Amino acid sequence: MPITSKEISVEVNGHQWSLPAGSTLRDALKVSSAPYRAGTAIGILKKTAEKKTEKITEYAINTSKGEFKIEIETLDSPSGKIWAEHFKEYEGAPVHWTGQEALAFGPFEAELKPERGIRNFEAFDILFGAGGFDSANTHLIISRKRHAAEYGTPDDGVFAKIISGKSVLLKLSRGDSILNIEPIIEWEQLAEKACTADLSTPLEDGASIFTYFEVELSRNSPVGAEHFYALTREGTFNINFVASSFISDDALKGEITPYENFEPRAAGAISFRTIGYGTGRAYISREDRPSSLVHSVVGSVTRGLELVKLAEQGQNLTVESLPPQLILLGHSFDEVEPVLSSIGVELVKEGYTEKDSVIVSQSPATTLEIFGEAKVTAFAVPASKLIEVELYPEKAPKSVDFFRHSLELKTKPVGKLPVSMVYENTYLFKPEKEAVKYKEVMPENSPTNKILAGEIGITNQAAKRMGNIGVKLEDDDLFGPTGEKFSSTNIIGRILQPEKLKGIREGDAIYITEVLRK
Repeated sequence: MPITSKEISVEVNGHQWSLPAGSTLRDALKVSSAPYRAGTAIGILKKTAEKKTEKITEYAINTSKGEFKIEIETLDSPSGKIWAEHFKEYEGAPVHWTGQEALAFGPFEAELKPERGIRNFEAFDILFGAGGFDSANTHLIISRKRHAAEYGTPDDGVFAKIISGKSVLLKLSRGDSILNIEPIIEWEQLAEKACTADLSTPLEDGASIFTYFEVELSRNSPVGAEHFYALTREGTFNINFVASSFISDDALKGEITPYENFEPRAAGAISFRTIGYGTGRAYISREDRPSSLVHSVVGSVTRGLELVKLAEQGQNLTVESLPPQLILLGHSFDEVEPVLSSIGVELVKEGYTEKDSVIVSQSPATTLEIFGEAKVTAFAVPASKLIEVELYPEKAPKSVDFFRHSLELKTKPVGKLPVSMVYENTYLFKPEKEAVKYKEVMPENSPTNKILAGEIGITNQAAKRMGNIGVKLEDDDLFGPTGEKFSSTNIIGRILQPEKLKGIREGDAIYITEVLRK
């Protein structure tokens, strides 16, 4: 469509559209039918010019055994300046010597002032050293591990770090050499940038709009991918923290994600922290970063990385995942069988198979493994054994978190809850999963006058049976749902159909699904 003076041209997720002058984000969404979840933020970029980065900080070094990248940490230091002015002269430099602690390319002549003395170096440090303290016998030295040594290094010491391709260092030996060195030139866009959820925001001619980002999940990380599906169950990634090199979502913080995939965290890489502070936190890299022993990479952004880079703390972003998650739990065989058949996945039915069946477990447990095997075995129970609960996270946040963690409701739509005891109108449960990371359940939302039939209670740390879960089918003004006094009880929610508990016995199991309050 030709553009008139009364029209503007905008780009929505890479596709051009013409709109009347004065149009807003809402108009762009309407005409483009772009993927978008209500309330999420949209990135807007109005390009006006671009210029070459004045100071180059990253270089790609291609060797006979592969490429690694370095980042200059001290641009204004003597060593940093020597590198910037002479790096092309190091092309062709052979590996002169190697050891467990370091390797060296060279020799070559450089205008540096060697210094005597032992220095400490970290793994992947890069420095100049002078053999025999002679600047005509200079080497480019790369530290392979933390160590102390005397290399005749100038006073400014380490001037760069390896940021990717670290595995190449293990392959290099005498006979290898540097083939070429290329600066990584970034182009800075001088632009008006915005990221907003306000759909009344006016648009200008030439604006680029990003409504969502797309993720391709890695078959090397089937469990981690399932955690990402759980994290983005509502089709959004919620930004709890923003740094120059990443954004993160803390919704699954505390949930252990196994380490499955060791690879560089290139811009757009999605990873979960697997150990230490922040375990379970999801990250999306905004810049290239090296592999990490505490970050398992589960996928990468294949479209819409601009939105990730524009987003701000506290915002939510629309996300779509490839392949889409296969959700069996909570559905009947009749619902899932045609879907699985259409994508060539064989369904093996176990357990209860009548019309009112509800699937409560499956093997393989993850979407990517199901696609890989083209087969899944699903176990179902009667719908009467699936209990819907409404939880009160705003009243008892720690206790609700305990409950969700114990039943794996943070990562699965259905959780199993074994029955440990039944007496009179009281039902007690003990989750199969030990909530090891929770050392105490502090009192919160404890009843004062009475508890109501169907309310779910957890015994708090004021009693010996901390962590027990209970429900009563009748109101009680003396004891809580777990049979404890009120001060030892935390009320975390309610069962929507408590009559479904009638008839269950000790040793049975019920299955729980959470219903969000309307």
